[in-house]
Amino acid sequence: MSTATVDSVGRGTKASKASKDHKKPTAAALKGAIQLGIGYAVGNLSSKPDRDVLMQDFSVVETVFLPSEGSNLTPAHHFPDFRLKTYAPLAFRYFRELFGIKPDDYLYSICNEPLIELSNPGASSSWFYLTSDDEFIIKTVQHKEAEFLQKLLPGYYMNLNQNPRTLLPKFYGLYCIQCGGVTIRVVVMNNVLPRAMKMHYKYDLKGSSYKRRASRKERVKPCPTFKDLDFQEMHEGLHFDLDTYNALMKTLQRDCRVLESFKIMDYSLLLGIHILDRKPLVRGNRCDSRKGQKVLYSTALESIQGSVKDPEPVADDDTLGGIPAKHKDESLLIFLGIIDILQSYRFIKKVEHSWKALVHDGDTVSVHRPSFYADRFLKFMGSTVFKKIHPLRGTSSKRKRNSLHASKSASQEILSPQTDKKDEKKAQSMENLDGNRYTSFKQPDLLPQSAVTFESAQNEEEDIENSEDRRASSSTIALDEPLPSLSRSLSDTELDVYLHHTVSPRRPSWS
Repeated sequence: MSTATVDSVGRGTKASKASKDHKKPTAAALKGAIQLGIGYAVGNLSSKPDRDVLMQDFSVVETVFLPSEGSNLTPAHHFPDFRLKTYAPLAFRYFRELFGIKPDDYLYSICNEPLIELSNPGASSSWFYLTSDDEFIIKTVQHKEAEFLQKLLPGYYMNLNQNPRTLLPKFYGLYCIQCGGVTIRVVVMNNVLPRAMKMHYKYDLKGSSYKRRASRKERVKPCPTFKDLDFQEMHEGLHFDLDTYNALMKTLQRDCRVLESFKIMDYSLLLGIHILDRKPLVRGNRCDSRKGQKVLYSTALESIQGSVKDPEPVADDDTLGGIPAKHKDESLLIFLGIIDILQSYRFIKKVEHSWKALVHDGDTVSVHRPSFYADRFLKFMGSTVFKKIHPLRGTSSKRKRNSLHASKSASQEILSPQTDKKDEKKAQSMENLDGNRYTSFKQPDLLPQSAVTFESAQNEEEDIENSEDRRASSSTIALDEPLPSLSRSLSDTELDVYLHHTVSPRRPSWS
């Protein structure tokens, strides 16, 4: 043993490198160890009774060694020996229960079939694995990120209790695998972009402009991930109906304030766009045995606040929870979520911002203090990326005019012939208020049919265009002190007609 060590050291580093490479596990072995480790951790947790989550549960780390030949506590396997660390197991079990994930479904999704490796377009060196049923993403994280997530768990727990409908990442587990001299830390999250739906465009948006353009290497990929400057060149904004837009921006604003309170910045909005009009509809290999949705509040439509109604309801199998939107004449489905939230504004990030600000405008770089980052992020999303669909003004005005005529004719028809004489008396009393007879376009809304005469089509057009003036004069009379001639002469039937005429036909302009 000692001679071999001396020889290897004396002859140089090639022998030592070869020995390390020999011990280094393959990618398939690492994926198998991840699946086996998570399966063991979740299965072992089932023997522990359910109870409330305590503060000390967030800092718990359980460690177990899984040799390939097995032991009294661990199963035998054909992977290299490895050590498994499970972080805050009880806290993450609570998170999974909050989102309706049953232990059997969780294990089936992760361990039943091999994981699918995904490419990473970002600047980080993380690996991404997707479960075969499209439900979960397994991402490798650095030691600092795993440490920060564990410190974040109490606040994350509180936020999820208050707001399970969120676009923030949903964490379901944090694990560490040590195998053959290699240490990887992985976090299990929700899948933002379902592989079963073809994404015609993908964007990673931060709201900044410095170096926010996809590289040449990224652009040649079959489905590249573009950035902020690319979006502004390729799209003029995604349009939503008013309720959907307000719900989406409310959720983003709430999530950004939570991140700001945790001093988190440099996060992104991962945005996937599926164009419904394009044929054929390309789908991935989705597991046919999947029955129903396993994870609550996991789709884009469920994640935004408020009750959002789909204008054209379709089966969930067709939309996969996408948010309906428009771009010019195209109908879209939008999938989105906030990602990369494990970057805190630590000292190294402050130095990075200061250095970049020396050579470029500091307000355009992605790394910035959390409050400024959140405000810039929200402004970019609410004005450049997401926009409201405004109804046509002509159509709205025409609708108001038609409703005005309809209500007027309805009120005139309700009046019975028995009240005609009373109506004439009231009309005469109105004429004597200032000694001048009201013309048709100045006549208040409360005057009955007998006092209203239209002599020509031209007068009718004038009445349409001056409906707002007539409405204003009617309101003035209704709000002022009762006139002597009308204070006690209105019958119950006429009062109902007046209220129906002035209130019910029109909705407020802000509704």
